[in-house]
Amino acid sequence: MSNVLQQFASTEGSGDVMSSLGIDWKMLVLQGVAFVILVYLLNKFVFPPLMKAVDDRQAAIEASTEAAKEAEEKAAAAQDEIKAALKEAQQEARDIVETAKDEANAKIVDAEEKAKARSEKIVKDAHDQLEKDVIAARKSLHNDTIDLVALATEKVVGKAVSGDVDKKIIAEAVKENA
Repeated sequence: MSNVLQQFASTEGSGDVMSSLGIDWKMLVLQGVAFVILVYLLNKFVFPPLMKAVDDRQAAIEASTEAAKEAEEKAAAAQDEIKAALKEAQQEARDIVETAKDEANAKIVDAEEKAKARSEKIVKDAHDQLEKDVIAARKSLHNDTIDLVALATEKVVGKAVSGDVDKKIIAEAVKENA
């Protein structure tokens, strides 16, 4: 290090500091011009496509981010629509079940009314038939009674009077006693 300082001190007096540092003015100017040309060429041909590619990539990233946000918003909206549709479907299902219960109850009531009406008709028909049977039994009993009385009278009197006269007399006697 002391050598470098001595050399710097010795050249300082002569005025050629640059040459003592090992710098050539001509080369320095040439390198400066080459650097300016390089910067110009890079600015002209390399940086614009490179910056365009970076800008395009940034735009694509922003577009993807925006599309992702939109997709997320659409998914949230679709989720809300699904929840609303599900809630509506549940309400419709409740309504359908309620309607089915009402219809079933109405059919049960209707069936009970029909069964009651049918049983009442059966009972009424049975009463009517019973009345008819009683009337028929009375007529049959009446006729049998007349025949028995005629037979008994014939046995007591010993001879038969005409059948029509017997029946008339006996019918009048039975009516008087009834």
